[in-house]
Amino acid sequence: MKYVLRPEDVPSYSPANHSGTKNYRLVAPGVNGAQFMEIIYGDIERHSGAVAHAHPDMEQATYVIDGEAIVEIDGIKHHVSSGDLLFFPAKVFHDIQVISERIKLLVIYAPPYGEAPEKVIKRATPKGT
Repeated sequence: MKYVLRPEDVPSYSPANHSGTKNYRLVAPGVNGAQFMEIIYGDIERHSGAVAHAHPDMEQATYVIDGEAIVEIDGIKHHVSSGDLLFFPAKVFHDIQVISERIKLLVIYAPPYGEAPEKVIKRATPKGT
C-alpha cells in the first residue's frame, strides 16, 4: 500500500469534459485501497478548464492551491483563487475556466469517481445548435 504519494509518483490523465488538464490520482481504490473517497491533484492551463456538468450521486470539493479561475456553480459565477474551497453538491452543475497562467487544485470526490464519464450529467444542447 502507498500511504505517502506525490503527483509525480502516479501517471497523469486528461479527464473527460476538460481541456488543458492533467490530473494525478493520489487516493483511490486502485491506488491505495481507499473505499469512500478519491483525491486528485489537478493542474489546468490558462484559458482551459471544464465544461458545465454535474455528478448524479457524488459530492465534490475542490481546494485551490495556486492560481485563479472563474467557476460557475448552480448558475452563479465566482472568482476563485489560492486558498478557496469549492463545494459541488450532487446534481449541481458546475464549470471552471482558468484565468491565471495555470491553476493547481486538490479535488476530493465522495464516493470515488474513478473517471467514469458515463456518470456525468451534461447540459442539454438547445435544438438547432
